[in-house]
Amino acid sequence: MIKYRIHPIVMGTKRFDKGMMTYQHGYGLPYIIPIYCWYIEGGDKKILVDTGEMQPIISDDREADLGGRIYTFEDGLAKYGLKPEDIDIVIHTHIHNDHCENDYKCSNAKFYVHRKELEHVHNPHPLDFRYLEDYIEDVEENGQIVILDGDKEILPGIKMMHTPVHTEGGMTILIDTAGGLAVITGFCVIKENFYPPLEVTGMEMEVIPPGTSVNTYNAYDIMLKVKEMADILIPLHEPAFAKMDVVEGT
Repeated sequence: MIKYRIHPIVMGTKRFDKGMMTYQHGYGLPYIIPIYCWYIEGGDKKILVDTGEMQPIISDDREADLGGRIYTFEDGLAKYGLKPEDIDIVIHTHIHNDHCENDYKCSNAKFYVHRKELEHVHNPHPLDFRYLEDYIEDVEENGQIVILDGDKEILPGIKMMHTPVHTEGGMTILIDTAGGLAVITGFCVIKENFYPPLEVTGMEMEVIPPGTSVNTYNAYDIMLKVKEMADILIPLHEPAFAKMDVVEGT
Protein backbone atom coordinates (compact mmCIF):
# COMPACT_ATOMS: atom_id res chain seq x y z
CA MET A 1 0.00 0.00 0.00
CA ILE A 2 1.30 3.44 -0.97
CA LYS A 3 2.02 5.81 1.91
CA TYR A 4 1.51 9.37 0.70
CA ARG A 5 3.21 12.58 1.82
CA ILE A 6 1.17 15.76 2.21
CA HIS A 7 2.79 19.08 1.27
CA PRO A 8 0.91 22.27 2.25
CA ILE A 9 1.48 25.18 -0.15
CA VAL A 10 0.12 28.60 0.82
CA MET A 11 -1.58 30.16 -2.21
CA GLY A 12 -3.47 32.97 -0.59
CA THR A 13 -4.53 34.50 2.71
CA LYS A 14 -7.50 36.20 4.31
CA ARG A 15 -7.56 38.78 7.08
CA PHE A 16 -10.80 38.96 8.99
CA ASP A 17 -12.56 38.64 12.32
CA LYS A 18 -11.67 35.35 14.03
CA GLY A 19 -15.36 34.66 14.56
CA MET A 20 -15.53 33.83 10.86
CA MET A 21 -13.81 30.55 11.82
CA THR A 22 -15.09 29.88 15.35
CA TYR A 23 -18.87 29.90 15.79
CA GLN A 24 -19.96 32.19 18.65
CA HIS A 25 -16.37 32.69 19.76
CA GLY A 26 -13.48 35.01 18.93
CA TYR A 27 -15.54 37.87 17.58
CA GLY A 28 -13.64 41.14 17.30
CA LEU A 29 -10.21 39.47 17.20
CA PRO A 30 -8.14 40.14 14.04
CA TYR A 31 -7.00 36.91 12.42
CA ILE A 32 -5.16 35.74 9.31
CA ILE A 33 -5.72 32.37 7.67
CA PRO A 34 -3.71 30.71 4.91
CA ILE A 35 -5.42 29.37 1.82
CA TYR A 36 -3.79 26.10 0.88
CA CYS A 37 -3.19 23.94 -2.12
CA TRP A 38 -2.08 20.50 -0.89
CA TYR A 39 0.32 18.47 -3.04
CA ILE A 40 -0.15 14.76 -2.37
CA GLU A 41 3.11 13.00 -3.20
CA GLY A 42 3.25 9.27 -3.87
CA GLY A 43 2.38 6.78 -6.57
CA ASP A 44 2.38 7.59 -10.26
CA LYS A 45 -0.25 10.36 -10.23
CA LYS A 46 0.33 14.05 -9.53
CA ILE A 47 -2.45 14.98 -7.12
CA LEU A 48 -3.63 18.26 -5.60
CA VAL A 49 -6.29 19.00 -3.03
CA ASP A 50 -7.76 22.39 -4.03
CA THR A 51 -5.92 25.00 -6.13
CA GLY A 52 -5.95 28.22 -4.09
CA GLU A 53 -6.17 31.81 -5.27
CA MET A 54 -5.23 33.01 -8.75
CA GLN A 55 -3.65 36.28 -7.61
CA PRO A 56 -2.70 35.94 -3.94
CA ILE A 57 -1.53 38.98 -2.00
CA ILE A 58 2.16 38.36 -1.37
CA SER A 59 3.60 40.79 1.16
CA ASP A 60 6.25 40.79 3.86
CA ASP A 61 3.73 41.49 6.60
CA ARG A 62 1.44 38.62 5.65
CA GLU A 63 4.33 36.18 5.36
CA ALA A 64 5.65 37.37 8.73
CA ASP A 65 2.25 36.80 10.33
CA LEU A 66 2.04 33.29 8.87
CA GLY A 67 5.67 32.40 9.44
CA GLY A 68 5.92 30.99 5.92
CA ARG A 69 5.98 31.90 2.24
CA ILE A 70 2.99 32.70 0.05
CA TYR A 71 3.24 31.39 -3.50
CA THR A 72 1.57 31.88 -6.83
CA PHE A 73 0.16 28.64 -8.23
CA GLU A 74 3.04 28.25 -10.67
CA ASP A 75 5.76 28.99 -8.12
CA GLY A 76 4.21 26.73 -5.53
CA LEU A 77 4.11 23.79 -7.92
CA ALA A 78 7.62 24.55 -9.19
CA LYS A 79 8.89 23.92 -5.66
CA TYR A 80 8.14 20.25 -6.37
CA GLY A 81 9.27 20.27 -10.00
CA LEU A 82 5.73 20.53 -11.34
CA LYS A 83 3.80 22.66 -13.82
CA PRO A 84 0.01 23.06 -13.88
CA GLU A 85 -0.28 20.84 -16.94
CA ASP A 86 1.51 18.02 -15.06
CA ILE A 87 -1.35 17.62 -12.60
CA ASP A 88 -3.40 14.44 -13.11
CA ILE A 89 -6.00 14.78 -10.36
CA VAL A 90 -7.50 17.68 -8.40
CA ILE A 91 -9.63 16.74 -5.41
CA HIS A 92 -11.92 19.51 -4.22
CA THR A 93 -12.95 19.96 -0.61
CA HIS A 94 -15.53 22.40 -2.00
CA ILE A 95 -15.55 25.06 -4.70
CA HIS A 96 -15.79 28.40 -2.98
CA ASN A 97 -13.64 30.67 -5.12
CA ASP A 98 -10.51 30.61 -2.95
CA HIS A 99 -10.31 26.82 -3.34
CA CYS A 100 -10.62 26.62 -7.13
CA GLU A 101 -9.32 29.79 -8.81
CA ASN A 102 -6.44 27.99 -10.56
CA ASP A 103 -8.46 25.05 -11.84
CA TYR A 104 -8.40 26.23 -15.43
CA LYS A 105 -4.60 26.01 -15.52
CA CYS A 106 -4.66 22.25 -14.90
CA SER A 107 -5.52 21.38 -18.46
CA ASN A 108 -4.83 17.65 -18.16
CA ALA A 109 -6.41 16.99 -14.76
CA LYS A 110 -9.58 15.27 -13.67
CA PHE A 111 -11.48 17.21 -11.01
CA TYR A 112 -13.45 15.39 -8.34
CA VAL A 113 -16.36 17.51 -7.07
CA HIS A 114 -19.58 16.73 -5.21
CA ARG A 115 -22.75 17.34 -7.21
CA LYS A 116 -24.09 19.78 -4.62
CA GLU A 117 -21.08 22.04 -5.15
CA LEU A 118 -21.78 22.29 -8.86
CA GLU A 119 -25.43 23.01 -8.18
CA HIS A 120 -24.55 25.82 -5.81
CA VAL A 121 -21.81 27.35 -7.94
CA HIS A 122 -24.34 27.78 -10.78
CA ASN A 123 -27.23 28.81 -8.57
CA PRO A 124 -25.84 30.18 -5.30
CA HIS A 125 -27.96 31.44 -2.46
CA PRO A 126 -27.50 35.22 -2.02
CA LEU A 127 -25.86 34.58 1.37
CA ASP A 128 -23.15 32.44 -0.22
CA PHE A 129 -21.32 34.92 -2.41
CA ARG A 130 -18.13 32.80 -2.46
CA TYR A 131 -19.44 30.59 -5.26
CA LEU A 132 -18.23 32.10 -8.55
CA GLU A 133 -18.88 29.94 -11.59
CA ASP A 134 -16.30 31.71 -13.75
CA TYR A 135 -13.54 29.71 -12.06
CA ILE A 136 -14.90 26.29 -12.97
CA GLU A 137 -16.55 26.90 -16.34
CA ASP A 138 -13.44 26.01 -18.37
CA VAL A 139 -12.89 22.62 -16.77
CA GLU A 140 -16.61 21.91 -16.84
CA GLU A 141 -16.90 22.70 -20.54
CA ASN A 142 -13.80 20.57 -21.23
CA GLY A 143 -15.41 17.54 -19.58
CA GLN A 144 -12.74 17.38 -16.87
CA ILE A 145 -15.11 17.16 -13.88
CA VAL A 146 -16.02 13.85 -12.25
CA ILE A 147 -19.27 14.41 -10.33
CA LEU A 148 -19.71 12.62 -7.02
CA ASP A 149 -22.88 11.92 -5.07
CA GLY A 150 -21.22 10.54 -1.96
CA ASP A 151 -18.07 8.94 -0.61
CA LYS A 152 -15.52 7.86 -3.20
CA GLU A 153 -12.14 6.11 -3.24
CA ILE A 154 -10.08 8.08 -5.76
CA LEU A 155 -7.01 5.85 -5.62
CA PRO A 156 -5.91 3.15 -3.20
CA GLY A 157 -5.12 5.05 -0.01
CA ILE A 158 -7.01 8.24 -0.95
CA LYS A 159 -10.72 8.59 -0.25
CA MET A 160 -13.22 11.43 -0.28
CA MET A 161 -15.92 11.46 2.42
CA HIS A 162 -19.03 13.62 2.20
CA THR A 163 -19.06 16.05 5.13
CA PRO A 164 -21.71 18.77 4.64
CA VAL A 165 -20.45 21.15 7.32
CA HIS A 166 -19.36 24.42 5.70
CA THR A 167 -21.10 23.67 2.39
CA GLU A 168 -23.63 21.05 1.27
CA GLY A 169 -21.12 19.30 -0.97
CA GLY A 170 -18.09 19.52 1.28
CA MET A 171 -15.72 16.55 0.99
CA THR A 172 -13.16 15.55 3.60
CA ILE A 173 -10.05 13.86 2.22
CA LEU A 174 -8.68 10.70 3.88
CA ILE A 175 -5.07 9.87 3.01
CA ASP A 176 -2.92 6.93 4.09
CA THR A 177 0.49 8.16 5.27
CA ALA A 178 3.42 6.70 7.15
CA GLY A 179 2.08 8.40 10.28
CA GLY A 180 -1.41 6.92 9.95
CA LEU A 181 -4.65 8.20 8.45
CA ALA A 182 -4.36 11.89 7.63
CA VAL A 183 -7.62 13.80 7.30
CA ILE A 184 -7.86 17.11 5.43
CA THR A 185 -11.16 18.59 6.51
CA GLY A 186 -13.71 19.40 3.83
CA PHE A 187 -14.75 22.49 5.75
CA CYS A 188 -13.07 25.74 6.72
CA VAL A 189 -11.72 25.47 10.25
CA ILE A 190 -8.54 25.91 12.29
CA LYS A 191 -7.05 23.74 15.04
CA GLU A 192 -8.99 25.62 17.72
CA ASN A 193 -12.26 24.37 16.23
CA PHE A 194 -11.24 20.83 17.20
CA TYR A 195 -9.35 21.67 20.38
CA PRO A 196 -11.29 24.51 22.00
CA PRO A 197 -10.03 26.59 24.94
CA LEU A 198 -11.17 25.88 28.49
CA GLU A 199 -13.91 28.47 28.41
CA VAL A 200 -15.54 26.45 25.63
CA THR A 201 -14.92 22.92 26.90
CA GLY A 202 -16.16 24.13 30.29
CA MET A 203 -19.57 24.51 28.64
CA GLU A 204 -19.35 20.83 27.62
CA MET A 205 -18.61 21.64 23.99
CA GLU A 206 -16.02 19.27 22.51
CA VAL A 207 -15.60 21.15 19.22
CA ILE A 208 -16.51 24.55 17.78
CA PRO A 209 -18.37 24.51 14.45
CA PRO A 210 -17.09 26.82 11.71
CA GLY A 211 -18.33 30.39 11.66
CA THR A 212 -20.36 29.58 8.57
CA SER A 213 -22.10 26.21 8.33
CA VAL A 214 -25.03 24.57 6.58
CA ASN A 215 -26.56 23.27 9.82
CA THR A 216 -24.68 24.05 13.02
CA TYR A 217 -25.94 21.05 15.00
CA ASN A 218 -25.07 18.62 12.21
CA ALA A 219 -21.71 20.36 11.75
CA TYR A 220 -20.87 19.71 15.39
CA ASP A 221 -21.68 16.00 15.10
CA ILE A 222 -19.76 15.56 11.84
CA MET A 223 -16.72 17.30 13.32
CA LEU A 224 -16.68 14.85 16.24
CA LYS A 225 -16.72 11.95 13.78
CA VAL A 226 -13.88 13.42 11.72
CA LYS A 227 -11.79 14.14 14.82
CA GLU A 228 -12.20 10.60 16.11
CA MET A 229 -11.20 8.89 12.87
CA ALA A 230 -8.02 10.91 12.20
CA ASP A 231 -4.52 9.93 13.24
CA ILE A 232 -3.31 13.20 11.72
CA LEU A 233 -5.94 15.93 11.74
CA ILE A 234 -5.48 18.70 9.17
CA PRO A 235 -7.94 21.60 9.63
CA LEU A 236 -8.28 23.22 6.23
CA HIS A 237 -7.05 26.71 7.22
CA GLU A 238 -4.79 26.01 10.20
CA PRO A 239 -1.94 28.60 10.10
CA ALA A 240 0.64 26.23 11.63
CA PHE A 241 0.96 24.30 8.36
CA ALA A 242 2.27 27.41 6.60
CA LYS A 243 5.60 26.79 8.35
CA MET A 244 5.83 23.15 7.20
CA ASP A 245 7.07 21.47 4.04
CA VAL A 246 5.42 18.20 5.03
CA VAL A 247 2.58 17.90 7.53
CA GLU A 248 4.04 16.44 10.72
CA GLY A 249 3.54 12.72 11.00
CA THR A 250 3.57 12.11 7.26
